[in-house]
Amino acid sequence: MLKFIIDQGKAILEKDPAAKNLAEAIFTSPGLKALVYHRISHRLYLKGKLFRARMISQHARKVTGIEIHPGASIGKNLFIDHGMGIVIGETAEIGDNVTLFHGVTLGGIGGEKGEKRHPTVKDYVMIGAGAKILGPITLGEGAKVGANAVVLEDIPARTTAVGVPARIIYKKLKAYIYAI
Repeated sequence: MLKFIIDQGKAILEKDPAAKNLAEAIFTSPGLKALVYHRISHRLYLKGKLFRARMISQHARKVTGIEIHPGASIGKNLFIDHGMGIVIGETAEIGDNVTLFHGVTLGGIGGEKGEKRHPTVKDYVMIGAGAKILGPITLGEGAKVGANAVVLEDIPARTTAVGVPARIIYKKLKAYIYAI
């Protein structure tokens, strides 16, 4: 867990211009606190200890203002900037090096228990403040979603989507190599 916290702190330090040093990144980030709670609750969830997992996730929500269901799958170096009001649903899958700004929802639009109801977010995606990504859709690698967009359909890799409902406004060339 300590290695995870230090690695996350370093990722925050790289992505957050307001973070001045590693200690500040680790001890003042509500996103990092939420991810630590999520790692604990996710392990309990996978072991079938659902009530305990939910209790921890609800405590994390009270402490951080970030709600992550224990069933959600989260990759490495998720950067949650500000964080207040973020909701990540049970069947959501988040890849590596993703950035979420405050008020983002990775939510469902109904469905049955046991089926995929929430989005899949591939690596290097950036989702702007207030955006709502709804249903079992996929945001492709390197995609960007503008603030307050409502995404109801898949967004291809290396594209930018904005609006309500979201529409693609920019598509990078396939030859472009996405780098951070």
